[in-house]
Amino acid sequence: MSADNEKSNDSILSNAQSSDENHLESAIRQNRAMVEQIAFRYKDSPMEREDIIQEGMIGLLAAVKSYDSSRGASFKTYAATCIDNSIQSALKKFSRKKDIPSHSFVEYSEEEIPLENGFDSAEDIYIAQESVSLLTKVLRENLSDFENEVLRLHIVGCSYNEIASRLSKTPKAIDNALQRVRKKLSGISF
Repeated sequence: MSADNEKSNDSILSNAQSSDENHLESAIRQNRAMVEQIAFRYKDSPMEREDIIQEGMIGLLAAVKSYDSSRGASFKTYAATCIDNSIQSALKKFSRKKDIPSHSFVEYSEEEIPLENGFDSAEDIYIAQESVSLLTKVLRENLSDFENEVLRLHIVGCSYNEIASRLSKTPKAIDNALQRVRKKLSGISF
């Protein structure tokens, strides 16, 4: 890569990190081939190729948003690690049966979409989706990013030790975070 091309990439990356949508799209377009190359390594996995690429693109987006050149790694190295981690995480989640509720699969037919999960109508589904949106907003407004992540992992069934390991914290820090979450949410009503 030439020095001018590298400066151009650094400029695009810097602008993408400052929420410039055009530069963000450009940074993602420039690195899509890397995502596809990394995704190709998982050609024998149980997930569809397009799903693997999509997970890689999520990793690339995370890399663009969180890259810090002062840490010494090139963006390409950092992005490749983020992309690979995102794909591996998706594959692990795909393989775990406990993360997939048995009632979450809905068969689609041209005539009708069956209403499951105790919903009697499309209106009930809409109301449930709005409730989830409201809950998400309340959590975002009232909890720190760390507390939200701890709560999310706790809800999917991770133990305190698993959460601590994933977030590089102690189990006591996880317990404290969940106590703060309970306290903050106890006074909130919908």
